[in-house]
Amino acid sequence: MYLVFCRILAWLALFTRSRASLHAELLVLRHENQVLRRTIPKPKLDWSDRFLLAALIRKLPTLLRRQRLVTPATVLAWHRRLVAKHWTYPQRPGRPPVDPATVALIEQMARDNPSRGYIKIRGELLLLGHRVAASTIRAILKRSGIPPAPVRRDHTTWRRFLRTQATTALSCDFFHVDCAVTLRRLYVFFVMEFGTRYVHILGVTANPDGAWTTQQARNFLLDLDDRIHQFKVMIRDRGGQFTAAFDTVLADAGVTVVKIPPRCPRANAHAERFVLTARSDLAHERIKRRPVLGGLINEYERAA
Repeated sequence: MYLVFCRILAWLALFTRSRASLHAELLVLRHENQVLRRTIPKPKLDWSDRFLLAALIRKLPTLLRRQRLVTPATVLAWHRRLVAKHWTYPQRPGRPPVDPATVALIEQMARDNPSRGYIKIRGELLLLGHRVAASTIRAILKRSGIPPAPVRRDHTTWRRFLRTQATTALSCDFFHVDCAVTLRRLYVFFVMEFGTRYVHILGVTANPDGAWTTQQARNFLLDLDDRIHQFKVMIRDRGGQFTAAFDTVLADAGVTVVKIPPRCPRANAHAERFVLTARSDLAHERIKRRPVLGGLINEYERAA
């Protein structure tokens, strides 16, 4: 009797409910079943599930809202989260990034001016219309591997030295030529001007000793005459032909002799490149063609 009475009461409550609430309950039940079948044992709701359930639960009576898979407290939590996302603006911590062109300009200023620190570089940028903080300049140079001003000034690289002293630098070296007639090896002594790449052939000898090289240095200074004041540095290797007397002759004329590191011919790259060019040109001129059988066959040999 008790069960029959409970069922009759349920039917009476069903008849008294509105038609809209019945349809809403049916839709909610169907969608809850779909969600439960899709993910077992713990269902996960996506944005479409939240949208549909939040809209349909509003049509249910108060008693049935508490017995659903999604409670009213969950719907309120969804609503608060939606409002929070709506009023949350994207936050960008820190300063805005520096333009890549400005970064390249800062690196170029630091490399071209070893004695300028962060404050002086910042002042130069202000004159050009770029407002960059000194701390930002420090961070950019540190990221690029460029040391601060005192270290940059004290540790000048060989490349920077050659680039700075190009117009006032000279370079000297020897290259040899094998004579096919006398079967002797001759040594050619030359000096190159870095700024113009002009080459002075000072002399040719079979015995390039220290006395001969020193005399060629004196002759070279006489040939330059007044132009000797334009040059301040002479770069040479550590060969035995260059003695202390050779360095003294140049020092008296105001030219400082700079020795390249041991076994580092690339440090005197300009002179070494001229040696390669001279050897290639001489080798090309010494090849002679001899026609045979009226020109049907050609034979090649080195010219005398």
